[in-house]
This record gives sequence, structure tokens and C-alpha cells, in this order.
Amino acid sequence: MISAKSSITFESEPNAVAALPKHDLAPSDSSEEKESSLSLDEKTISWEDFRNDPLLDKKQSRITRNLRFQIFNIYRRLFSVVFIANIAIFIAFCVRGASVPKFGEVAIANLFVAILFRQDYVINALFFILCSAPKSWPLWIRLKLCRVYSLPGGIHSGSAISGTVWLILFVGQATRNFVEGGTVSTSTLGVTYSILLLLLTMILFAYPSLRSKRHDTFEYLHRFMGWTVVALVWAQVVLLNNDFKGTQSLAHALRTNPTFWLVVILTASIALPWARLRKEPVQSEVLSNHALRLYFEYDEPVPGSFVRISNDPLLDWHSFATIREPGKKGFSVVVSRAGDWTSAMIAAPPSRVWVRGIPTTGVMRIVPLFRRVVVVATGSGIGPCAPHVFAKQSTIQLLWSAPNVRETFGDKLVDSLLEASPNAVIYDTRKNGKPDMIKLVARLVKEFEAEAVCIISNPALTRKVVYGMMSRGVPAFGAIWDS
Repeated sequence: MISAKSSITFESEPNAVAALPKHDLAPSDSSEEKESSLSLDEKTISWEDFRNDPLLDKKQSRITRNLRFQIFNIYRRLFSVVFIANIAIFIAFCVRGASVPKFGEVAIANLFVAILFRQDYVINALFFILCSAPKSWPLWIRLKLCRVYSLPGGIHSGSAISGTVWLILFVGQATRNFVEGGTVSTSTLGVTYSILLLLLTMILFAYPSLRSKRHDTFEYLHRFMGWTVVALVWAQVVLLNNDFKGTQSLAHALRTNPTFWLVVILTASIALPWARLRKEPVQSEVLSNHALRLYFEYDEPVPGSFVRISNDPLLDWHSFATIREPGKKGFSVVVSRAGDWTSAMIAAPPSRVWVRGIPTTGVMRIVPLFRRVVVVATGSGIGPCAPHVFAKQSTIQLLWSAPNVRETFGDKLVDSLLEASPNAVIYDTRKNGKPDMIKLVARLVKEFEAEAVCIISNPALTRKVVYGMMSRGVPAFGAIWDS
């Protein structure tokens, strides 16, 4: 069993899967409460009793719940907003009329937005601004601000799809112009068809089910086809301006065309992370045959950040949450066995790895918006959660469920978490079996009086817990796997 000075423990009982301690989850400073915490292992209730806890009724009808939290989730709502805005522009073009270059300009403007909302600095700026709200603000406002974690992905996908649709319209207009003997050249048409073919291929492999099955292929296509598209867009902009420049010089036509400057910015946006490509020294600590901890000193990222590391910078990149401990220089990441690349990394710990760009914030950056929050991690999902426990920017109730926790992740990490959060609940699934996470989280939310739940787990369990909480009126947030 996992315990820190016997503060939290799960004990096997006859005819029960495990036992959950019944304890005061609020932080305590008094000596009387500290003394009480040392004997919490004696104050347990049976797992059968806990498992039979009545859950809150789900709010609204089943159809409404599914529409709100699954079909039209925040990500898809943001996608829809972008797409509807483009439909409005299309209607305006139909009413007022538009030249061939105008269709191309809107297509490139959409691709510009799609790329910009995947830029590290833009993402960090969005999270910094929207997650800086004080905890004194009403909860409903802070919950609205939490939607920032879906903002980059929703706008990126909405703009990328919209831009491709506009490119199809542009191809149609340009082809007609060419057939009728207009100003569109053969070169412009050929480049445009090539761009469209590449974008359609990228969109096909970005479809969620195909992306999850062929993720490496998706990554390679997205990277190399994306670079090719940018090069072809440069050619398209120059050729199209040359076709429609009239009596002015090509240089003047480009300089006065907003599309040219959009392409300049989007190119710089793509190039910037690669301009910061370098090989960083790393100290490796093998935790077990399942996990490895890497220590870096080149930065001190905020809680909720992740970094990309690689052994081959042109091909494989892997993202890992950063763990920064107050008072210590640098940060660490936990690498868990999850495939050939991570297995090789654990078997032969590196002394240097490639790093690209800057630490970028993700969904767990929203934790400081809440006064009291239940943070749920399963397995190596503790990586994104640990820095918030150490930082103590919010009052956190940690729930970590994993098999053979100490054997897998080491005493050092486990003890440091329990020292920072003595009331943490660490559930060993190898000894106690898999718990009913909905009921376990619901119990902690109730006893802790939490404002929200944040979970880092596998896709299936994340969606299950988020829906299970949201449908019962408890705000819950988790990763959306959109990249």
C-alpha cells in the first residue's frame, strides 16, 4: 500500500476490492489534525460501501447531454464558429461578386490563422492571458476562460478545413478563367491543383480515427507535406500577382498585397521553432523497466507545460509534460514505456536529446483558475499533474491511480508528491484492482468541495470521467488529443 507516514492507505478487506480512507481532505496545520492524519489507516470504510455511493442524477435529458458534451463539445463549437464565419464571407461574395484573386486571398487568410494558432508563442500567450484571472472572479467566468484549452485546436482545424474549401472554390474560378482565355496562367493553375491535392491528403490523415491508427504517418505527412504546401503557396502568390498585376511592377504588386505579408508571417511562424532546434544535455534516472526520468536545466517552464524531444529531429518527435519543483533548477520529464521509441529510450538512457521550440502550455495550465480542484492522473499522467501539486497555486486534491506505483515510478517521485500533498490519494491498481473512477472522483469532489476536476489519462477514461462529471453538473476538463 502507498502511504506517507500512514496518512493515506488502501487496505484489502474480505469480500472487498479495496478500502478508501474517510478523511478530512482540506489542508491542515494544527497539531491535533496532524496527529489525526498519522492514524488515518485506522479510519477506513469498506470499498463495497464506497462503491455503492449514490451518484448525483445526470442533468438534462440524454439527448441534450450528448449534444452538449459529446457531439457539440467546445472544440466542435469553435470549429463551427470559424466555419460559419467563412460561410458568411462566401454569401457576401455571392451577393457582391468577387474576382479570382479574392478567393485565393481568403483561402490563404484561413491557412494563416490555422498555422498561427499552432505556434508555441501564440498558444502560450492565449493561456497566459486567459488563465491570469483572479480566483475571486465568479466561477462561471473562470469556467468560460477554461475553454482556452480547446481554442488553438478548434480554430486550427476550423480554419484549415475552411481554407481548403476556399481553395476548391478558387480552383473552380481559376479554371473557368483559364478556359475562357483569362489572365490565369498555366503555371498558376498547376501550382494551385498541387496545393489542393496535398491539403486534401493531409486532411484525410488528420481524421481522428485514421490519425490514431496511423499517427506516425500522420506526423510525417503533416510535417513534410505542410512544408511543401508553404513553398507552393509562395509560388502561387508570386504567380497570381504576376497574372493580375496589370501595368504595375511585380515587386509593387507583391508589396501592396496583404496576402504576401500573411505568407511572410506564417512562414516565420513555422520556421521559428526549428530555428530553436538544439541538442540539450540531459541527466537520466532509470525509475524501473517501465519508466525513465530525464532532468533538464535549460529552462524553468510554468506548470502545465510540455516539451518536444527527439533522437531524430526530421522524423520522430514526442511530447512530455514538464515537472518543475520549486527551489530546484530546471525541470524533469517522465518517460513511460508506450512503444518502440520509449522502450529504446528506457533501455539506453540518453545523455543528450534534440529539443525544438519552447515549452508550450496545455490543458493543465487551467488549474490555477480554481480555488479547490480535484486533479486525477492515471499511470504516467502524473507528469502533467505533479508540477501543480508542487507549485501549490491552488488547493489540490490529488488522485493518482497506477499499478505498482513505487516500483514503477520510484520512491523519490512518490515521496515528493506526498510531502507536497499529504492528503493525496494514490491508488495501486495492481494490488486493489481497477476502481470505479466515476464514483471515486465523485466522492473526492464532494468531500473536498471542489470547483472542478482536471484529469490526465488515456482517451477512453478521460472522456468517460469528463462526461460523467459534466453530465452531473461538475465542471471537468481533460486532454482532447487533437494533434
